[in-house]
Amino acid sequence: MKKIINTPNAPAPIGPYNQAVFIKDTLYISGQIPIDPSTGVLVEGDIKKETRQSMENLKAILSEANMTFEDVVKTSIFIKDMHQFSEINEVYGVYFNAETAPARETVEVANLPKFVNVEISMIAIK
Repeated sequence: MKKIINTPNAPAPIGPYNQAVFIKDTLYISGQIPIDPSTGVLVEGDIKKETRQSMENLKAILSEANMTFEDVVKTSIFIKDMHQFSEINEVYGVYFNAETAPARETVEVANLPKFVNVEISMIAIK
């Protein structure tokens, strides 16, 4: 049976989807972009700040599902400019233990929702 996970501590969906879906022991988190949930405003102008906000949004969803970054087994990172990979990776790495970090892919794309520079999704298992 699937359980819908939503929290006011992450941005509300901007389409016909939920922040996350929990089924059996697996949490599927929709891609998070750098929207500050307290204001609804995009964090822009600094890729490190944008990445941090995306990760904080993911953290809030994980928390709502009683999970942490240690439960994450797979991430997908979509970025507009691969030249920003090292800055994104630097912030992303703060949230994970290097020895238990999840599998991941990072893909450069032409555009993202609201024309942001980064979007990150996750799969976690409890």
